[in-house]
Amino acid sequence: MSDAKVAKKKLYIETVGCQMNLLDSELVVGKLRNEGYELTDEIGKADTILYNTCSVRQHAEDKIYSALGRIRQLKELKPDLQIGVLGCMAQKDQKQILRRAPHVDIVVGPGQLAKVPELLVQAQEQSKPQLAISLARTAGSNDLVTSSFAEYDPIREPAMRPSSFQAFVRIMMGCDKFCTYCIVPSVRGPEQSRPASIIVEEARTLVDQGVKEITLLGQTVNSYKSVDSAGRTYRLSDLLEQLHEIPGLLRIKFITNFPNDMTDDLLQAVRDLPRVSRYLHIPAQSGCDTVLKRMKRNYSVALYDDMLARIRETIPDASVSSDFIVGFPGESEESFEKSMQLVDRSRFKNSFIFKYSPRQGTKADTLFIDDVPEEVKKRRNNDLLTLQTQISQEDNQRLLGKSLEVLVEGPSKSSKGISAGGVGQLTGRSACDRNFVFDGPERLIGEFVQVVAEEATGVTLFGRVVTQDLVPPRA
Repeated sequence: MSDAKVAKKKLYIETVGCQMNLLDSELVVGKLRNEGYELTDEIGKADTILYNTCSVRQHAEDKIYSALGRIRQLKELKPDLQIGVLGCMAQKDQKQILRRAPHVDIVVGPGQLAKVPELLVQAQEQSKPQLAISLARTAGSNDLVTSSFAEYDPIREPAMRPSSFQAFVRIMMGCDKFCTYCIVPSVRGPEQSRPASIIVEEARTLVDQGVKEITLLGQTVNSYKSVDSAGRTYRLSDLLEQLHEIPGLLRIKFITNFPNDMTDDLLQAVRDLPRVSRYLHIPAQSGCDTVLKRMKRNYSVALYDDMLARIRETIPDASVSSDFIVGFPGESEESFEKSMQLVDRSRFKNSFIFKYSPRQGTKADTLFIDDVPEEVKKRRNNDLLTLQTQISQEDNQRLLGKSLEVLVEGPSKSSKGISAGGVGQLTGRSACDRNFVFDGPERLIGEFVQVVAEEATGVTLFGRVVTQDLVPPRA
């Protein structure tokens, strides 16, 4: 298709889910822009509407079906409008999507995103829906053709990043853990690590484009392992050491971690490499061994406690956050109380707490009955959140009066914007992932500054920039 034919096409995209989805959307949009598309934030003006989806919880899927229902009338008014469903939900429920929303033109799984432009053309030329999904994968199986879950990490287009100085870098895709509640291994395929040399080169390119902070992404990012042509094995700690040497790359973060793979060499790398963020997100999911076994998490509460002890000993100033699922099948009041106890003694910076949601295609959906009533799930969710909020606020209070190095990310969401004089309420994050809000000039956006914490809530520190002089990050 020539540039002239697509030059005026407007693209609207909505992304639901994790950071991996945000990166996938960025890359898809970048490729479509190269095909002549123009991004719009007004859905009514779009010629192509894409939804990049998540299947981790039912709420995320319901949101997409609601959106597809709303735009059905728009499709009737604009017959040439193209609609696409991308990502995990597309991989899991391709036939159901077309049954419930027959006005969808393309359904593309996360392992086939490179095909989006050609599928849009084919759907238009053939006047019928186009599907591109990867081979089905059964729990615990690595026997499938892994190329069916193809890596998609093309050269970036700087204009497509929400931030000019921050970027995501995928270091691995897929997952081999097969937790009984999780659909991710089935929809994102087997665990595959990208070569360290390619990751480092991508990071160098991003820095040349003005990026100062990168976040390394993986379903279990600390499981990273690659082997180069000379037979050398690279762990995440080795990769961090290489990235740390890139001039101009001033902060490195990585998410999400698996408890079993939080090795001493990785902790020592976080401790010894100043540009690596002292922030570790390590989902626990439950504080009860019986529940963890039913979840097939492959670790005990004692192992998780030991891991936290090693973190506190090796990196005393590190902040740790976690995930918890409440109301998992068979979770008793005693089991839930053990989760409360784990949160209480662990002093997480914050925890993301979710009510169990049965997912078709997971082992839990076939092995267990969803036997915890919804009102009990809600109460446990609120109780755990209340405890975590109290801990978060107490820990933030301890930072009052201290000066922390903050990367200024932009105007605060609650602010009224930047004034005519270029001053307004700004927000940013410290190396240990504390969220700061403070007043300052617009010129500070994208820079590292020292901020003194003066007030605190459970989620935010309110502070004051110590000096208007820009400060370099720790060497």
